[in-house]
Formats: sequence, structure tokens, C-alpha cells
Amino acid sequence: MSEELTVVAVDAMGGDNAPGELVKGAVNAVKDEDNIKVILVGKEDAIKKELGKYEYDENKIEIRNATEIIATDEVPTIAVRRKKDSSLVVAMKMVKQGEADAVVSAGSSGAILVGGQAIVGRIKGIDRPPLAPLIPTSDGVALLIDCGANVDARSSHLVQFAQLGSIYMEYVMGVKNPRVGLLNIGAEEEKGNSLTKETYPLLKELDNINFIGNIEAREIPEGAADVIVCDAFAGNCILKFYEGVGNMLKAKLTSVYKKSAKNGMGYLMVKKDLNKTLKAFKTDEYGGAPLLGLNGLVVKTHGSAKAVEVCTSIKQCVTFKQQHIKDRVTEHIAVK
Repeated sequence: MSEELTVVAVDAMGGDNAPGELVKGAVNAVKDEDNIKVILVGKEDAIKKELGKYEYDENKIEIRNATEIIATDEVPTIAVRRKKDSSLVVAMKMVKQGEADAVVSAGSSGAILVGGQAIVGRIKGIDRPPLAPLIPTSDGVALLIDCGANVDARSSHLVQFAQLGSIYMEYVMGVKNPRVGLLNIGAEEEKGNSLTKETYPLLKELDNINFIGNIEAREIPEGAADVIVCDAFAGNCILKFYEGVGNMLKAKLTSVYKKSAKNGMGYLMVKKDLNKTLKAFKTDEYGGAPLLGLNGLVVKTHGSAKAVEVCTSIKQCVTFKQQHIKDRVTEHIAVK
């Protein structure tokens, strides 16, 4: 595997729009970036049919045949164990064996979490790898960690989430000394449930993160923190709420502009700036959620992901490799 390339295995059969949007996203990624090679994993005939629609550098896209598919309604532990020739399992084995630097999948969240830990494997010392998507704020983005992997977390897990998130934001997103906030229902140290009360002093004692204290949900859109630490139950609620608000705003504004010809004219005048503003609420603009703390990069995209999100998810793997995130995790928090 060339040191100059970031090789990404894409689970071409995972998600609602497979393989079409996965293939299209891969083609766009290799066209946008010279240092990416994509291996599309899945049913060869179906992938070839989709690739036939595009012109691309054939040296930068490869097909790896896999005959099985893990459906979203299957029990993840059983599916990963039994379907050894599924597109997801084959892709993850490629990362495990060093054939690929990362895997991107829009498939079953449960199977991705199970496969990530069982096949790719956790970095020594990491207890619970979290999912960490980027969400929009008034002045950029913030990392929400965890958003779906650990619904029932302990304070020690949240401490590692804070450290993992800080490393990711600094070295992948380029945020110097990122501000880390603990999601809570109040700013005071004594506020919250037993988990946040136990976690707060532990974060306060860390000298390798910039902990700024508690952060309330209403402060997230304002950009009050660069890393928002929480258990996956709270994080997933925040993420889904964000997506719902974005959809609601777009629908409301559209209905206003359709009410009259005058409103329609006004829309034409502000359309460009308005669309740019609303675009910030589209989660596909920020790629997928990396499962941090593994021996290789695993990126989970939405099940309904279109080519834009797939493309962005593939491209974000480049910085992860270039910044040696696994080594930084091992050095700073995993092995003491």
C-alpha cells in the first residue's frame, strides 16, 4: 500500500441508497483528491454496472467482491460473526490486515460498532470507542461525542471521550487547544445527574485537555465549545434534534416564499445567501461520524447518505491518516 495514498474501503452495499450513491461518492472523491484510492466492496456485478455510468481513473478505484449483505434488521453480533463474506466484514478485514487505511459504511450502525471493535479492534487502553459527528455552530463546527455507540456510559468513558475528541478536533480539524464542554442541564459544577456529577471533577483534573466546564444544549449552536462530551443517549437526541430543526426551517421558509409573488421576488434576491446559511444545517456537508479509539479508521455515514456525504466521508480519511491519529491516541491517553 503506497505511503502517498490513503486507501479507503467503501462498503458499497450498505445503506438505503446502495450501491448507486456509494459508487457515485467514491468516483467524486477520487476526482477531487489525487491522494485517494477507493476499494468498493460488495457484489461485483452491481458495482460494475454503477461504475459504468462515470468516467474516472481506473487506477484509483478497485472492486473487491463480497457476496453477502448485512441488513439493518439483523442482530449485529450474529450477522458479523456469520456473514464473513458480507461487504462490511470484508471491508473491515481489509483495514485489520493493512490493505486499507479506513472503511466507510452507511450500513447497520450496530454491525459497524460490533465489527469495528471485534474485527478492527480497539487501541490498547481504550474502553469504549465513541461515534463522533461534526455538527454546525454559528462560527464553524463542533464535535459531538458520543452520539450513538455507548448509551449507558460511565464517567471513565466520558473522560476518554473528552480526550479523543480533543485530539480529533486539534489534529484533524485544525482547532488549536479545543474547548471541551460537558453536556449538562446547568453551568454549575454540582448540576446534573450522577454521571455528570461524577465526570466533572475528573475532567477538571486533566491537564491534556482544555476543559471549560458544563455546557447547556442551548449554547451548542452558539459555538460555546469545540468538543461536546456526553453519553450516546443524550448525544443522539441532540443530533436528531439538529437535523429536525434544519428540515423545519427549510420547510417554513419555503412556505413563506410561496405565499405571494412579492414574497417570491424577495426570495430570488436572497436565495444565494439563504441557501448558503441553510446548507450549514445539512449533515451531509460534514461527512460521517468516525468511531474513535480503534486500530484503524471506521467512519459511519447516515443510512440515507447520498453521494455528497459519502464523498466527504472518504476525503476526511486523508487527514486522519496524515495526522497519525492512532499514534496520538496511544501516546496521549491509551497506554499509561
